[in-house]
Amino acid sequence: MRFFDVYYKDTEQRMKILNLYPKDFKKGYLLYKKGKLPKAFPGDSGSWYLLDYRSTIKFNLNDNDYPPFISVIPYIIDLDAAQDLDRKKMAQKLLKIIIQQMPIDKNGDLIFDIDEAQALHNNAVNMLGKAIGIDVLTTFADVDVADMSDKGNQSNIDELEKVERTVYNEAGVSQMQFNSDSNTALNNSILNDEASMYDLLLQFESFLNLLLEPFNKSPKKCYYKAQFLNTTIYNYKEVSKLYKEQMQVGFSKMLPQVALGQSQSSILANAYFENDILDLVRVFIPPMMSSTMNAEALAGRGNITGKEQNKTDTSGSGTG
Repeated sequence: MRFFDVYYKDTEQRMKILNLYPKDFKKGYLLYKKGKLPKAFPGDSGSWYLLDYRSTIKFNLNDNDYPPFISVIPYIIDLDAAQDLDRKKMAQKLLKIIIQQMPIDKNGDLIFDIDEAQALHNNAVNMLGKAIGIDVLTTFADVDVADMSDKGNQSNIDELEKVERTVYNEAGVSQMQFNSDSNTALNNSILNDEASMYDLLLQFESFLNLLLEPFNKSPKKCYYKAQFLNTTIYNYKEVSKLYKEQMQVGFSKMLPQVALGQSQSSILANAYFENDILDLVRVFIPPMMSSTMNAEALAGRGNITGKEQNKTDTSGSGTG
C-alpha cells in the first residue's frame, strides 16, 4: 500500500487513482494509513495488504515471483559506468594541447624572461580562443606524456562491447536479436524467447476460459472456449501457411486468416458479402484442386443429374 504514497504525492490525485482500483485496494490503503496492517516479515513497516484470493489472479514466468531479468540490474549499472567512462575517453581523444617550450642557452639560463614568456603564451591563447578542444601550455621544462595503457596486449575488441555482451549473456537473450549478423543465431534466439512466453500465453488462455465458465451452463446448446493461436510477429506467415495446407485436407478454413490477424466475425462477414451479395463466386473461380469442388459446379453451371453423371463416368475409354 506504500506504493500509492511514494508515486502519488498529491492527496487528491492519490484518491482519484485509488478509486480506479477495486474497492479492496482502497480498504487496504485506509488500514495502512491507520497502522492496522500486520507486519508480513521482519523489517516490514506494515504496508502489505492481503487481497481476497477468490477475486485475484497472478501471471508470472517460470513459476516464481522474481522478475525474469532481475539478475541483469548489476550489469546494467556496470554498463552505465562503462558508457560514462567511454564518453570521457572519447572527449579526451578529441583534446589537443599545443606545447610552447621556451628555449634556454647552453648554460641552462632562460633566453626569455617570465614576462616575455607570459606575453607569448597569451598571444597563442588569443589566436586559438575560438578553437574547440585545444589548450595551450607554455613551459621551460621538458614535457613528456606517460601512457598508462598496456601496449604489450593490444586488442581490437571494444571494451564497451564486452560490458554490453555481459548484460545480454546474464539475461539469457542473444545480442543478435537486436543487432543481427547471423541468421541462425537470430532464429534460435527468437525460438527461445517464444518458448519462454508460451507459458504466459497458456495462463492468459486459462484465465479467459475461467471467466467464460459461467456462460457454459447449457453446454449441449452452446459452449464457449477461448484459444490463442501460437502466432508471433516472426512466425505468423509460416503458421498461416501451415493452416492453409491443413485446410486443403479438410481442416478449418478460418485459421489461415485468423493467423494473419483477422477476426472470426470479419471473416464470416466478408465471406457472406462476397459470395451472397456481390456473387463473386461466379466471377472468381478457383482452379480445380483436391480441396475444392468441380469448377463448373462451384459456379452453378452444368447441373448434372445422377443418370447423366453415371453415364459420364462409364462412357469413357482408356487403357490400364
